[in-house]
Amino acid sequence: MLLTILFNLNRCKMKIRSHKELEVYKLSFDAAMRIFEISKRFPKEETYSLTDQIRRSSRSVCSNLAEAFRKRRYPKAFIAKLSDSEGEAAESQTWLDFANNCKYITNDEHKELFANYEHIIGKLVNMSLHPENWSW
Repeated sequence: MLLTILFNLNRCKMKIRSHKELEVYKLSFDAAMRIFEISKRFPKEETYSLTDQIRRSSRSVCSNLAEAFRKRRYPKAFIAKLSDSEGEAAESQTWLDFANNCKYITNDEHKELFANYEHIIGKLVNMSLHPENWSW
C-alpha cells in the first residue's frame, strides 16, 4: 500500500512540468479572472483603490505560484513563495469583504469567491507542509 502511494506521488511529480498544470494555479487563475469581470462593475471612484487592489492581489496569487514552482528545488525558497501566494489569497479575501460591504458585489458572489480562496489557501498550506512532494 505504502509503495503504491509513493509510486503515485512520484508519477504525479513527473507529470507536472509547468505551474499551469497545478490544480491550485488553475483555481487561482479562474478566481482572478472572475474578480476581474466582477470588478468591472465597481464605481469609477474605486478605479485606483479597491478595483486596483483586488485585481493586483488576486493576480499575485498566480504569479507567486509560478515563482514557487520554479524554485521547488530549494525547499525554503519554495515555501517562502507559497507563503507569499497564501498571503495574497488572504488579502484578496479582505478586498472581497470590502466589496461586499460596499455593495459592489452580491452576497452570493462574495460567498462563492471567499470559499474559492479558502480552498486555494488550504492547497497552498498543504503544499508548504510537504515541499518534498514537489521537488525533483
